[in-house]
Amino acid sequence: MKNKQDKRQAASQAEQKVRENAATAEESAEAAQEDQGAQDAQEAGSPAEDAEALRRELDDYRDRYVRLMAEFDNYRRRTARERLDLIESAGEDILKGFLPVLDDCERALDVLRKTCEDKAAIEGTELIYTKLLNYLKERGVTRIEAQGAAFDTDFHEAISQFPAPSPELKNTVIDVTRQGYMLHDKVLRFAQVVVGI
Repeated sequence: MKNKQDKRQAASQAEQKVRENAATAEESAEAAQEDQGAQDAQEAGSPAEDAEALRRELDDYRDRYVRLMAEFDNYRRRTARERLDLIESAGEDILKGFLPVLDDCERALDVLRKTCEDKAAIEGTELIYTKLLNYLKERGVTRIEAQGAAFDTDFHEAISQFPAPSPELKNTVIDVTRQGYMLHDKVLRFAQVVVGI
């Protein structure tokens, strides 16, 4: 009987130790949980600090977005401008090749008007000259009007200087030896001129 009582007493003591251990474990878990909550609160900061951090992050993203959009807009404008420039000057070499032919037509017309009495030859050459000139105008080629204009190195190339017949003709174009042309707003060929000094 004593054996049974000892067993009951040992079982009761073991049960009590288990309860004590469980209570201690619960207390430890609660303490750990409280410590973790305090640590999280310290790490997270106050709600005002959290809001300020989020505001700064939002401002940073907004600034990046605005910069990226501005950079893209600049890129788009630059490529569109380059494309327009390329289209406008795409046939520049071909158009420049027509200019000596245009010069020859002008010379031929001058010679025919002075020496030839055949109206058909003059009219035929004028027709060819007019068609060529109109074709070039359609492509954006315009003549640089130099005769009597003030000498400008942006449009004129001085090949000679000549004493000016009057003081008001100083530094002006007295004669044009080769006509100059522009392609849109760019000089295709400078006008070769004689300048009064």
